[in-house]
Amino acid sequence: MGKKLALTPPMGWNSWDCYGASVREEEVIGNADYMEKHLKKYGWEYVVVDIQWYEPTADSTEYHPYAPLEMDEYGRLIPAVNRFPSAKDGRGFKSLGDYIHSKGLKFGIHILRGIPKQAVKANTPILGTNKFAQDIADTNSICPWNTDMYGIDATKEGAQEYYNSIINMYADWGIDFIKVDDLSFPYAKGEVELLKNALDNCGRDVVFSLSPGPAPLEEAQHLIDHANMWRISGDFWDNWEQLYKQFDLLGNWNRHMGASHWPDADMLPFGHICLREHQFEGKGKWTNFTRREQRTLMTLWCLARSPLMFGGEMTHNDQWTLELITNEEVLEVLKGSSDNKELYRDEAKAIWTAKGKDGETYLGLFNLSEEDKVIEVNLSDLELEGSFKLRDLWEHEDVDTVTDSVSNMIKSHGAKFYSLK
Repeated sequence: MGKKLALTPPMGWNSWDCYGASVREEEVIGNADYMEKHLKKYGWEYVVVDIQWYEPTADSTEYHPYAPLEMDEYGRLIPAVNRFPSAKDGRGFKSLGDYIHSKGLKFGIHILRGIPKQAVKANTPILGTNKFAQDIADTNSICPWNTDMYGIDATKEGAQEYYNSIINMYADWGIDFIKVDDLSFPYAKGEVELLKNALDNCGRDVVFSLSPGPAPLEEAQHLIDHANMWRISGDFWDNWEQLYKQFDLLGNWNRHMGASHWPDADMLPFGHICLREHQFEGKGKWTNFTRREQRTLMTLWCLARSPLMFGGEMTHNDQWTLELITNEEVLEVLKGSSDNKELYRDEAKAIWTAKGKDGETYLGLFNLSEEDKVIEVNLSDLELEGSFKLRDLWEHEDVDTVTDSVSNMIKSHGAKFYSLK
């Protein structure tokens, strides 16, 4: 790869929370159009097609075990033409990528690590070698929740060449972002290194995202050296119990966060999600998070500098949701803050701080309890002395001048997000 990638946390849309394994081309295009019109100017740029774009019968979040997959003669998965019509005649995702790029946006895809079981059964040749799929497959290494793939034995001749062959094909399609699944838990160190080598030599700058989590904290340095972002939890959904746990995880991972390497607290399950979940009769649901909880989540993700990947069907967003994800003062903390840290956390509350580009101090006060409560922090704990203007970032207003402490009654599951200058 050329220039350093993901110098700030990536921001984009991913199809999983709304369409599961079944997103279709017209839905990807609809969300790209929305992003260009409403979000691009705020820094949102990645449009990511999640899992199983190569599976013609995918129709929900549920996987179809051992379904026939679209694949080329070299064991490389290619888009299902019935779902992605522009992929016909062997074009792959090139046309879709070109469309997304024409909007001034970036294009991403999801893959599972390894080689398709279908390729191993057919023993397809590996492009550019005299090796075959059965030479590199580790048939004891399988994904516990999806039947599509075998792992690859990184020590085998042909293993690197197979990963090179798929990454080079994706680079030809114009991808800018790749989310590789079944990689971090358990940590497939050998395949991470093969992928990094392939990405480094594909001739294109591609952000490398690892999924799912929890990624092993003891592998933090390896992750920093090889990936641009990695999941710190399992799949994150719209319930308070999971959000509560992210405070702990982000606190633990915070010291490993920095330019080009971001611990990832997972997607934002906001807006209209689960559109093809059978339990919702194919109509989906609106996020279970209250508006207060959504602000709490955004405050934490920005102060911890987690990537922001919106999960809902964006064309259905209401005005409140759009304003939630386009608050420039809040997003500035994600993009431009430093010295981010968890100052305090117990069962009932958390306090995070960071420094801004112009000398301001950012402060997040979080009520994690089931009751409204006063949360206070002394300026001395923030290493501040003197008089400061207190600004509410969510409300875009100066609310007070403080000299000793910041104190506020915060509603249950709520947060206050301030700058002090």
